[in-house]
Amino acid sequence: MATLREVKKRIKSVVSTKRITKAMEMVAAAYLRRAQQRVEQAKPYAEKMDEMLSHLAAAATAEIVHPYFEERDIKKSTLVVIASDRGLCGSFNSNVIRRADQWLQENRSANVELICVGKRVYDYYKKRDWPILEYYGDWGGQLDYDRAKQIVNLLTTRFVLEQTDEINLIFTRFLSMVRYRISVEQYLPVARPEVSDEGKSGVSDYIFEPTSEQIYTALMPSYATTKMVTALTESFASEHGSRMIAMGNATKNAGEMVDALTLDFNKARQAQITKELLEVVGGAEALKG
Repeated sequence: MATLREVKKRIKSVVSTKRITKAMEMVAAAYLRRAQQRVEQAKPYAEKMDEMLSHLAAAATAEIVHPYFEERDIKKSTLVVIASDRGLCGSFNSNVIRRADQWLQENRSANVELICVGKRVYDYYKKRDWPILEYYGDWGGQLDYDRAKQIVNLLTTRFVLEQTDEINLIFTRFLSMVRYRISVEQYLPVARPEVSDEGKSGVSDYIFEPTSEQIYTALMPSYATTKMVTALTESFASEHGSRMIAMGNATKNAGEMVDALTLDFNKARQAQITKELLEVVGGAEALKG
């Protein structure tokens, strides 16, 4: 059995760790609230953008012509993997990397290049054989719109110049404060909007000024930016939620460990006191004899 001094030292160490994990849990909760607000603000905008594209597709008199819709034989593919810069967020990063590995194995026949968003995913893939086109790190768990635009400009330019034929995103979709899902979405080419018969009947008498093709030309860059910003905001919100849950579990486990160690400390102290009493009683009996 460990000595009283060793047990007391362990209790002090675990209590100190518990304070740290509790503080990290509270910080993550504060970040999560702000990130959740950004997700809630971005989603209606993205949904309205999809609705506008559907209305334009319904009212267009000819086939939609825009470089972002161009479907080509896939000779080269680009995969954008979005994770976090820091750890201590449970299985958040490992789930993203596991899904990315699965996608890469399924598309091994294609010439694939990676764009890593987040230090953790970059540290993982720089030791693998997959070529990394670009790395974007040091986000601090918050959206930087200018850097998001840099990613969008890089992706759209490469697609338009036919340097890549397909671009996919892998990120964590934020469902609620305790629920997340790994999502794989095609970024480019943009899927052509599906128009139902009801949609056609509802917007067939719209008159667009200028033409729908010109509106597409002005709208698609904003659509590409919105899709990337939405993916980043949902990923950051999921990261903070995962970290909050992980640190909450760590704090709970630390509390249980302190209780167990305190019990061991009390048992050891009781055994020591009993031993000392027996020695006193034994000495007294020896003097009597």
